[in-house]
Amino acid sequence: DMQLMESGGGSVQPGGSLRLSCTASGFTIDGSEMGWYRQTPGNGCELVSGISSDDSTYYADSVKGRFTISQDNEKNTVYLQMNSLKPEDTAVYYCAAGATMGPSIVLCGAPHVFWGQGTQVTVSS
Repeated sequence: DMQLMESGGGSVQPGGSLRLSCTASGFTIDGSEMGWYRQTPGNGCELVSGISSDDSTYYADSVKGRFTISQDNEKNTVYLQMNSLKPEDTAVYYCAAGATMGPSIVLCGAPHVFWGQGTQVTVSS
């Protein structure tokens, strides 16, 4: 069965860092469009960052220069390094396969994307 398992969420003070990991099973991330979404206050899911099958990357304007997406094909894992975290970065973060690169807000759990279970990130002093 296909599965995405996220880890690395938690609580951090403003200015701190976290690294999210997403390990896939049942399929290979190499060649897949992988993304990290986060839930918005309106309950949609915003694409925060993505990495395409050609290794090109996308970042939402709100995280450019602070977040870095990468993948390790041997470990079948995608990472999101988050630095200089702000309170407004607080959200549930979801790893997803089949993301469409570019600014987008979709329904969390939308069927055209394969979702992980989510991991909470809280940025607070």
